[in-house]
Amino acid sequence: MLIRTLPDPVPPARHEIPPSYISRLATLHGLDVNGLWLQITQPVYPGAGRRVVVPGRLAALTGRSVHALAGAMPELRDPAPNWEMFRHQPQTGCHLCDARHPGGQVVRLLPHHVYVCLRHSTWIGPPDIDHPAVDLTRFPEIIDAQRRHLLLLRRYGWAATYDAVLTGLMICAHIWSPDGHPTPFGSWDTWDDRIDVLIPFDRKKQDYVDYSTSRLFAAVYPEAVALAPLIASPFWRRLAGGTEAEQARFLAEVAGRVTYPYSPTDRGGDAVAHWALADSWRPPSRPLTTYTPGRVRGTLPGIAANRLARHEKSAMWFSRLRRNQGRTLLFHGHLKPVLLRDRDPQYVKWEGTIWHSTRTDDQMKEQVEKMRRTLEGTDPRLPHQCAESARSTFTHRPGRPLPGRSSTR
Repeated sequence: MLIRTLPDPVPPARHEIPPSYISRLATLHGLDVNGLWLQITQPVYPGAGRRVVVPGRLAALTGRSVHALAGAMPELRDPAPNWEMFRHQPQTGCHLCDARHPGGQVVRLLPHHVYVCLRHSTWIGPPDIDHPAVDLTRFPEIIDAQRRHLLLLRRYGWAATYDAVLTGLMICAHIWSPDGHPTPFGSWDTWDDRIDVLIPFDRKKQDYVDYSTSRLFAAVYPEAVALAPLIASPFWRRLAGGTEAEQARFLAEVAGRVTYPYSPTDRGGDAVAHWALADSWRPPSRPLTTYTPGRVRGTLPGIAANRLARHEKSAMWFSRLRRNQGRTLLFHGHLKPVLLRDRDPQYVKWEGTIWHSTRTDDQMKEQVEKMRRTLEGTDPRLPHQCAESARSTFTHRPGRPLPGRSSTR
């Protein structure tokens, strides 16, 4: 097949998925997207509907080397990267970075540790409804949290960091829930103040027009990253699952980083104590689903109806109550890996899973003790975490930039 080089082949964006890049090329040159897609792709296997890009054909179309294209787009790399290190769902990035790439919307496959674009100080966050990225100029603590997140990645590797930050977000979501708040001052007041700026009230429309669940994650992100070193560190995990004195030391350290205890003693449930009891001695949670390369068509699908319905329902409850932010985060799919954790039993409704993540009752203690006895002989310090950085493909070399930096330029 003879492929002619396009007259104006713009470069791909970093972490861009091939359908996004091909769609922009087709738009800029007035070509049919699906026709161009069929021209430079081939079936995953004979007769398959899903098609993957042939790097040589795309290189001939754009006049760029296969190496340069693969450096920008993970799908073209050979060997293929570990897809667990990337979010399973492509998303938009920083709108200021995307402005440099003409031809339409830029859709990227971002690593798990990218929440803030450090180049433009904007919030990217987890996949959500495609609102423009949020300016964080008034929140230097959120920008600094991204830098500390990258330091945590260098020290413990992607797997332990992924689990630690998600667990920190889950704990903050429980603290922000309407079930507690024993004192008038706490971390939830700081989060409420951030939300007043991140999701302002439009007095003309009498509504929160810029609502996005991703912005709720931005409000708790600094405190979640502050908790993450305690969750990723083998030393603190050993204390959390140790004797009563060791657990007390761990809980005191938690209290120095976020409001704890966060609910009155007569209210049942404690997410921090539950994690120390049931999860601190387990290996880090892994992603539930991974990204699958290739697509049937070259056109990018729109927002799924169920995602749009969840967004509208969350926006409705936020505008009515303005006190259900933590519960909204717990129902978001971004926290599912640390709420499920291969639990037994599996609850029919998600409310049961959320309730289970705060259990510290006697029955729960008996179940945990029985499980730990079956694993007797394993090292509770999780030695695999100590060597996580050495095995991770995100190992940093002096003088070279860290792969997957938070700038989506």
